[in-house]
Amino acid sequence: MSYSVREVSAMLGLSAAQIRDWAARGFLTPERDEDGDLRFGFQDLVILRTAGELTAAKIPTRKIRRVLASVRKQLPEGRSIAGVRIAADGERVVVRDGKTIWNPESGQSLFDFSIDEIAEIAEKTKPIALAAVREAKARQEDDLNADAWYELASDLELSDPAEARAAYEKAIALDPAYLDAHINLGRLLHEDGDTAAAEKHYRAALAADPTHPVAAFNLGVALDDLGRLADAADAYRRAIELDPDNPDAHYNLAGILERQHDKAGAVRHLTRYRALTR
Repeated sequence: MSYSVREVSAMLGLSAAQIRDWAARGFLTPERDEDGDLRFGFQDLVILRTAGELTAAKIPTRKIRRVLASVRKQLPEGRSIAGVRIAADGERVVVRDGKTIWNPESGQSLFDFSIDEIAEIAEKTKPIALAAVREAKARQEDDLNADAWYELASDLELSDPAEARAAYEKAIALDPAYLDAHINLGRLLHEDGDTAAAEKHYRAALAADPTHPVAAFNLGVALDDLGRLADAADAYRRAIELDPDNPDAHYNLAGILERQHDKAGAVRHLTRYRALTR
């Protein structure tokens, strides 16, 4: 599926001249239709969205071109720049690929201080949280309610995810309809790669509260990761129905619709995504 210059311009708020300029510089991989007009794929839209976000962050156009050229050279052969996250950090631009962060202009790796600070706090609180778990396990079962296990699990998430999962499971065993425990446990399982188990907890959360937008969105992400696109699209639609201003739900649904060759639907949700993130 492909999009015309006019459609891309309407979706992303870039001028036709800007779009053609990015294409001429080799950052995009458009095709031409039988009339010779440019047609852009979904990866091209991702790259153009990045360029638009950098422009909105007041990064000079010349610098954006230089950065994109550098990133293209720094990535392995065959890897598209659409597969990494490029964003403004003040006046500089940084690239994130998984846990790796670097300055594309210098090639220098960067340290994510925010992650380090969280890890430091988690390490300092871990002994306290684990002591609370040991105390809880030593007490009589009747002394511990679902809320107590949930609070313990929340305290343990950063320092000991395995203990946190076990504590959430205790909370759910005592209260099978504990909405927040299902959502948090599903998220931990999802992050740990057990997406099928995560799906079950997101569904349990929706059973407890069918109007919960986070549970619906998380379910969509899990189903998307499992390759069940039709089910994921339904979950994203439900999330949007519950929270029409969730940009990620619109963007993810657009990606699925593009893969399902529903061009009109993809354009509609990409346009809504753009309006919400403008």
